[in-house]
Amino acid sequence: MDEPAESDAVDRVAERAPLLRRCGERFREREPFSGLTIGISAPITPHTGLFVETIAAGDAARVIVTGEAGTTHGDVVERLEDHPRIRPLSRADQDEAALRERRHELVATEPDLVADDGANLLEPLCEEHPAIARGVHGACEQTTGGITRLRALEEREAIPFPIYDVNGAPMKRHFDNVHGTAESSLSAIANLTNAMIAGSRAAVVGYGHCGRGIASKLRSLGARTVVAEVDPRKALRALADGHDVAPATEAVRDASLVITATGRRDVVGREQLEAMADGTVLASIGSEIEIDVDALAKLAVERTRPEAGIERFRLPDGRTIRLLAEGRVVNLAAPGSAGNPIEVMDTTFVLMARSLEALAAGTDLGPGLHSIPERLDREIAHEKLASMDVTIDESVNERRSDSALR
Repeated sequence: MDEPAESDAVDRVAERAPLLRRCGERFREREPFSGLTIGISAPITPHTGLFVETIAAGDAARVIVTGEAGTTHGDVVERLEDHPRIRPLSRADQDEAALRERRHELVATEPDLVADDGANLLEPLCEEHPAIARGVHGACEQTTGGITRLRALEEREAIPFPIYDVNGAPMKRHFDNVHGTAESSLSAIANLTNAMIAGSRAAVVGYGHCGRGIASKLRSLGARTVVAEVDPRKALRALADGHDVAPATEAVRDASLVITATGRRDVVGREQLEAMADGTVLASIGSEIEIDVDALAKLAVERTRPEAGIERFRLPDGRTIRLLAEGRVVNLAAPGSAGNPIEVMDTTFVLMARSLEALAAGTDLGPGLHSIPERLDREIAHEKLASMDVTIDESVNERRSDSALR
């Protein structure tokens, strides 16, 4: 009996991404990006590789891609290089300085549309290349941290084109952020540390959708959870969900596991680091800016790497803190990790792809951030349910809308 042909990583995730496959078929038929240059900045994982190929299927003239430090998969880059319309600029071994250069190189191609993860491309585009930015048709951003950075730009009126806030779409918040990020992050942490969750004390800094998801799953595994949150409404929600709530410095004091989930800079800084217990495991699931790694290095008298993905910092009093994945997003940067499950990225990437399609067709949206249209979000939810062989009742409003169209 012949051995089955081995498929590569992108082909394997495509098998579990029915919405992206269907979107690719839609784009091949409609060619929404004909003649356009599209810039994409995101961790170059197999999931992203499939998204990039889906965009290229829409007859884009060029799809130019940059990655993030520590999350670029060399095999995916090699596959993308073989595509006539796709040009990956990143390599697996590039550091952040080299990646910044690659992003400026991408900007110099004057993209018509941009898809971003963390605003790593959109921020320098708007701040450092305003003349090029004025020629961009539109963009989309899919992360909490990225939207935070873009809101700051919007307040300064530094964004000259419309940007769809994919992160704010219900399908992204309630499916990807709450479940996908939590499951993949806890899996990465467990694989790195081999630590038992049940009975442990876990602190979660930030109670947005990602923080809520991981706190809930920690609690379901038997952890004693405490949440640090600056928004009083989210703090009340954490209490109502059954978690203790405390200021960050107090929350981390007795925790064996500390996880940040805010998208904001240095939410765990020197004060919180000095308060941590001996042996604390520290990880970020929000962005690479949340843990002040420089402050941790300055506090430490010794810094070692006992194993891949873990750094041990020994403090002057003998306490140790174990930092996972260099403080980068742990479900992407930890060895062997590939980010959120493709089942959730399937919906998120389709939201991004369809957002770009709408922008390519032309809109009357003004500059700045905009919500994903409710109609599109609901349509993708219906597609996801159908792919899972799940049916639901039709709402009265939907029936009336259908009748009005007939």
